[in-house]
Amino acid sequence: MTQLAVDDLTFEVRESARRKTLEITVDRDGELVIAAPSGTDEQHLRDFVVEKRLWIYRKLAEKAENRRRLPRKQYINGEGFLYLGRSYRLKRVPDDAQDAPLKLVAGRFQLREDALPEAREHFIRWYSARASDWLTAKVKEQARRMGVEPAGVKIQDLGYRWGSCGKGSRVYFHWKTILLPRHIAEYVVVHELVHLHEPHHTPAFRRRLERFMPDYEQRKDWLARHGIEVEGV
Repeated sequence: MTQLAVDDLTFEVRESARRKTLEITVDRDGELVIAAPSGTDEQHLRDFVVEKRLWIYRKLAEKAENRRRLPRKQYINGEGFLYLGRSYRLKRVPDDAQDAPLKLVAGRFQLREDALPEAREHFIRWYSARASDWLTAKVKEQARRMGVEPAGVKIQDLGYRWGSCGKGSRVYFHWKTILLPRHIAEYVVVHELVHLHEPHHTPAFRRRLERFMPDYEQRKDWLARHGIEVEGV
């Protein structure tokens, strides 16, 4: 076996009689390689990929980020920041103006001046907290409708992925999902919940996705075209 495909990830398998352990590397061009002892069982390789999947996504995202070199936010007055598809302008306020470093008040993000050095971290924490509340509620709502029982919802940096369905029926979402328009974020939720029925992106997966979200193709296309625009906080 020289190649291994696990969902949307494809690996070159390099076996060696001298190797005792499995190792995954992401080369300079983003190609994925598994180094394995000779004769390693394919299912063992697949299980290893699933175990390391979040690490792989982060590494791929780092490679992509380095290639794109997206501009970072400057955190200046009037700069726009997305939240559920809407752009809210930033207003920097005096240190004593509010108790929290960052708030959304009357249609503006308000950032305390003393919080400026860690502005990005404050935004990520704010987005992550809102994503946890909003996505957990959506997962509960959609899971009831779809007849699935996810074990839990976890918000974290998934690299270039919006969502992932992990071992034990837990669903993961990138904190940036909360920046997307509501109907697109809902697509991400339904997509991952379908994986509780269909682990891989097979025709059966697409049929089930269409059953629960008939216009999923339009939402998927929007995400493919515009998802990059929400990056770069």
